[in-house]
Amino acid sequence: MSSPQKKSAFREWIDSIVFAVVAATIIRWLFLEAYTIPSSSMEKSLLVGDFLFVSKLHYGARTPGTPLQVPLTHQTIWGTQIPSFSEAIQLPMFRLPGFSDVKRNDVVVFNYPGDADETTEDPLIGNGGYKNFPVDLRTNFIKRCIGVAGDVIEVKNAVVYLNGKAIDFPAQAQVDYRLESADLLDDRFFDKESIKDPLAYPTDSLKPNQFLYKIRATPQTVADIKKYDFIRSVTQITEYPADAKSNEMFPAGLNKNPDFWGPIQIPKKGLTIKLDSINVVKYGSTIKYFDGNEPDKVLLNNGNITINGKPVSTYTFTQNYYFMMGDNRYESADSRFWGFVPANHIVGKAVFIWMSIDPDPKSILNKIRWKRLFSIIE
Repeated sequence: MSSPQKKSAFREWIDSIVFAVVAATIIRWLFLEAYTIPSSSMEKSLLVGDFLFVSKLHYGARTPGTPLQVPLTHQTIWGTQIPSFSEAIQLPMFRLPGFSDVKRNDVVVFNYPGDADETTEDPLIGNGGYKNFPVDLRTNFIKRCIGVAGDVIEVKNAVVYLNGKAIDFPAQAQVDYRLESADLLDDRFFDKESIKDPLAYPTDSLKPNQFLYKIRATPQTVADIKKYDFIRSVTQITEYPADAKSNEMFPAGLNKNPDFWGPIQIPKKGLTIKLDSINVVKYGSTIKYFDGNEPDKVLLNNGNITINGKPVSTYTFTQNYYFMMGDNRYESADSRFWGFVPANHIVGKAVFIWMSIDPDPKSILNKIRWKRLFSIIE
C-alpha cells in the first residue's frame, strides 16, 4: 500500500492562505468587521485615527447581494481604482436573525444611500451611493441613530426634537457656543479643555475685561469651564437663522438649513401616507430609489407620483428607515443633508475601539492614544 503523497511547501503555503482568507471572510460577514475613522464628523465620540470593531451580530448579518467580489475588499482592489466586484449576478438580500433592533442613540455603520439631488457621479468626490454601487457595496458611513421608523424629527435652534420633545445631546456631541470671559484666554487654556480652533471676537474698548470667543464643545466641556471664576457665560449659538434657506438640505424642495430642519416623520414599514404635494417633496426620492421600486418606473412630476405608468394618491412603505446624525453637528453630512437610511443599508453596530492613532501628535510619544484602546463606544 503506497503512502499518501506529501504536499509540497508551496502547496501547504497556498492552502494556508486560502483557509485564512475564507475564515476571515466568514468572520467579517457574520460576526465582526474592522473599520477606521477617516473624518471628524463623530468627534469627540470617535476620533480620526480610531480603529474599531463593528458587530454584525447585533442587528443580524445580511446575505451577500453582490457575490462576484474579490474577498476582503469593498469597492476597489487594494491601492487601486480597479473595481473589485462585478454586477453580473445580483441576489436578493436577507437579514439573518440578530439579538437587537437599531435603537435610538446607537452608533451605527451603514451603506450611504446617496443623495438624489447630488450632481456629481464621481464616488471619490461625492456620491458613493445608489448612483455608483449596489446596496452592499455603497460607501460605509458611521453616525449616531437619532430617530427610528415612525419617529417625527425636527431641529430648532440646533436642538433636536423627537416626537415633539427636545432630546439631550449625546455626551460627546459638539455644537457652537459663545463664551464670555473676564480674562484674556490663550492657547494653553483651550488646549487644557480640549477645545480646537476657538474664534476670538474683536474686543470692545468701551467694555473693559470682556473677551468673547466662539467655541465648539461638548456639554461636559461647557459644564467644566463654567466652574472658572473668570468665565461669565457660555451660551449655545446657531450657525443659521430660522429663515435661512439652503439648497444643500434634504429634501431639497423644503429649503431648510442645518439648525432649522423638519418636522418630518421617518418612514416605517406598513405606514401609509397621502401623496399630496408636500409629501411628494418629503418622500418622493425615498419611494423612487430605496423602497423596492424600479427607479425608471417611478415618475415624480409637479407634486405627483406615477408608478408603473399609474398615478398613485397613497403609498405604503415596504421597509423601516432611520435618521442618522454625526456628533460633531457642524462637521457632519448626515440625514439632514441626504435623507433617511433604509433598513437594508444597515451594516452593524459599532461596539469598541481596539486601537487609536493620532494623525497629528504633538510628540511621537503621543502617537498612540493609549486611553482609548479597548474602550466601549457609547
